[in-house]
Amino acid sequence: MSTVGTWSSPFAFALLNGTVQSFPCISSLTSRLATTWSWSFTQTTMATNGEGPAIGIDLGTTYSCVAVWHSRDDRVEIIPNDQGNRTTPSYVSFTETERLVGDAAKNLAAMNPVNTVFDAKRLMGRRFSDPLVQNDMKLWPFKVVSGPADKPVIVVMYKQEEKQFSVEEISAMVLAKMKEYAEAYLGSPVKNAVITVPAYFDDSQRQATKDAGIISGLNVMRVIVEPTAAAIAYGLDKKSKFSIEKNVLIFDLGGGTLDVSLLNIESGLFTVKAIAGDTHLGGEDFDSNLVGHLVFEFKRKHKKDISNSPRALRRLRTACEKAKRILSSTAQTTIGLECLYDGIDFDWKVTRAKFEELNMDLFKRCMDHVEKCLRDGGMAKNEVHDVVLVGGSTRIPKVQELLQDFFDGKELCRSIHPDEAVAYGAAVQAAVLSGETNERIQEIVLCDVTPLSLGVSVRDGDMAVVIPRNTTVPTKMEEEFTTYIDDQTDVIFQVYQGENARTDDNILLGEFWLSDIPHAPKGVPRFNVTFEIDANGILNVSGVDKNTGKESNITITNVKGRLSKDEIEKMVRSAEKYRDEDRKLKRKIEARNSLEDYVYKMKGTAKTVTLKSKIEDTIRWLDINESAEEYEFVDKLNELHRTFR
Repeated sequence: MSTVGTWSSPFAFALLNGTVQSFPCISSLTSRLATTWSWSFTQTTMATNGEGPAIGIDLGTTYSCVAVWHSRDDRVEIIPNDQGNRTTPSYVSFTETERLVGDAAKNLAAMNPVNTVFDAKRLMGRRFSDPLVQNDMKLWPFKVVSGPADKPVIVVMYKQEEKQFSVEEISAMVLAKMKEYAEAYLGSPVKNAVITVPAYFDDSQRQATKDAGIISGLNVMRVIVEPTAAAIAYGLDKKSKFSIEKNVLIFDLGGGTLDVSLLNIESGLFTVKAIAGDTHLGGEDFDSNLVGHLVFEFKRKHKKDISNSPRALRRLRTACEKAKRILSSTAQTTIGLECLYDGIDFDWKVTRAKFEELNMDLFKRCMDHVEKCLRDGGMAKNEVHDVVLVGGSTRIPKVQELLQDFFDGKELCRSIHPDEAVAYGAAVQAAVLSGETNERIQEIVLCDVTPLSLGVSVRDGDMAVVIPRNTTVPTKMEEEFTTYIDDQTDVIFQVYQGENARTDDNILLGEFWLSDIPHAPKGVPRFNVTFEIDANGILNVSGVDKNTGKESNITITNVKGRLSKDEIEKMVRSAEKYRDEDRKLKRKIEARNSLEDYVYKMKGTAKTVTLKSKIEDTIRWLDINESAEEYEFVDKLNELHRTFR
């Protein structure tokens, strides 16, 4: 698959032929050469003539947001959805007649829990056997099964048929809805987009997000990290104050992920010093702890277990999410649910203190990542000038309190909108890539870093790191290896990503061979292995036999288990089919509404018995023909128009 670019994702990967085999036959000699460069947003631009403005999309775990740069007004506009809301739930619901996305899907979650999908981002790029996936499945009412290459597959009933969807397809439905909102708001087609991902997403998760964008019908210009996007929003807001150097910590706590980024900013130059975080820590986890507590209390009080009732759990989770929001501004609230289970009403008073007690371990984990980020960046906390809050979960008072205490009482920066900052920054990047010449955004320069270490497997499956995490990109590093078996004639280099000492616990990216090595005792041959990440985040790995000069290399562009080009094209066709069905259903609903409006409008004006009878006949026809086709409603309306001329 060709890639348009993977901004700050260090890697995008192509499916390798053959089966990857474990062949640990090299030893590290720990000789490294490194060079790094900085680069500007403005290095790469894309023409978007005839394709409408490029948009920025924050694809969130719980809510998504879309924005666009207005050239005429030199500002970013957050695009509202069809309900007028500036954020949209990342929910997809399937019914017997239609597919719903966004607010409509979330509103149906309690009535249709097993066919309403949410938290798809938590499955992005993961394997079904992943312990995190297995734990999450216990909390979800919808069904998840193992698909090809251990990929999670979501199973729902749609139009009375069992359907299976990949995580990328579900996310593509959310992205397509954001695209639709943008097109309606702008009055023109939208093709190009920049999509954001958590900084700590590994390459599989980043590439899965990019694939979702392609399936949705978007040309993904860049995949950028969320704290970087938020930093852009912060930078534009504070740019006039950056005549002197500042160190800024972006604390991004959303619905499902935590990102902590440490940046140095001076005169528009953004240099990422370090990143830390957790792809499985956020508001959904806080909700889950409260849900678990109330399930226990219901069982203790009423001697009934509601954990096997998807509908009851969905209603309880929705109430807990609402309570969490209320507790950010009040000390206590009451969760009241009529007929929650077996006709039993449930009322429970929840205090902020209890909520904080239930989640204190998670809150402290957030602070651990802050400390880790500072340690990796080699910076003391008193050297941080601003701590910027991003993400809806940063509204939780205890999170703010712990963060402020950690920084010895420093006032936290709340100048940017926590729910919209990421989409804002993505829209700015999209504008730059589209060729926008406004000097406010063209002067921004960012030096990003790799989120995870890169290396190769050596003897006994150990990980020999070549490019450590938090290395500024673009970069080029080299390390020397040798054999550990006498007369070894073939060497395999397996490229991994991750922080564990053992490659079994890291992510396999690809492999290449050096063959026809002259016979020699172990430790005599010398191989130089070079890792190079370019400005677009593409990883190239090469190996050279220093004795013979023979060379082999690979451009990492995919990996086993990821969607192939054919699979993506098939999903694109499927997505277009569902969009066609949605459009047909929308036209049918509009035709029915037009008929109903006209019927009730004319009912008050009909004077003769014939006209009154015609109106009553049409009303009866509407009652018994709810599933009629669009043309039937149109024909009935035209017939009434002729009657009432």
